[in-house]
Amino acid sequence: MLAVVPARGGSKGLPRKNVLALGGHPLVAWSVAAGQQAETVSRVICSTEDPEIAEAAARYGAEVPFMRPAELARDDTLDLPVFQHALAWLEREQAWRADIVVQLRPTSPLRFPGQIDAAVKLLLATPGSTGVRTVIPAPANPYKMWLLPERGAGDCMRPLVGVPDCEEPYNMLRQMLPQAYWQTGTIDVVRADVIRGGRMSGNCLLPMIIDPRQAVDIDAQSDLAAATARIEQLGCLRPEAPSPARLVLPPNSTP
Repeated sequence: MLAVVPARGGSKGLPRKNVLALGGHPLVAWSVAAGQQAETVSRVICSTEDPEIAEAAARYGAEVPFMRPAELARDDTLDLPVFQHALAWLEREQAWRADIVVQLRPTSPLRFPGQIDAAVKLLLATPGSTGVRTVIPAPANPYKMWLLPERGAGDCMRPLVGVPDCEEPYNMLRQMLPQAYWQTGTIDVVRADVIRGGRMSGNCLLPMIIDPRQAVDIDAQSDLAAATARIEQLGCLRPEAPSPARLVLPPNSTP
């Protein structure tokens, strides 16, 4: 079981956010701590191209066995190549092959003790499933959302999604429409072979419904303030005191 904390240094909305303080600890430390405190997780690594983030993650106990290539740390980089790189590096350089991968985004730091273990056990107990994602009831009803007309397509809007056997779901009462759920990014668990095969989640994701108050996405200074208040309110999992040891990357840390 491999937990990966993906943390690049080039945030635009909130510069250097992964090392900004949340509750007295750098933001990246909260996800490192969540992985370390999970009984089902064998290793916790941080994938980053940024030396300051790498050092912060290492001080809180994460492994930083490599520095992520710069071409995998751009604004438009998707999760898949980052995780494929991590799995391939561990297999090639350390002969260590993961079976299950847990993604712990630093920008979603509010987690409860036992949640990661519950997600992993749900996946393992469900043959044929490819992953588990945390979800909450959608804050807005997608059946009442619209797409604006494309250039040259006239002036008519198009419904974002439809409902079988319902001609105009956007005119129905909310209570009569299916309940939609929104993925929070708090915990993602996926079978490693799905990633090796070129997909980030596969075709059978299981839901893990969590407290909507956990759904904090750190992208602005106000989000840090909101997260700080909710940590105290909810009793979320917290990092322990950091190690004074500084990160020293091995000679073969770069691919």
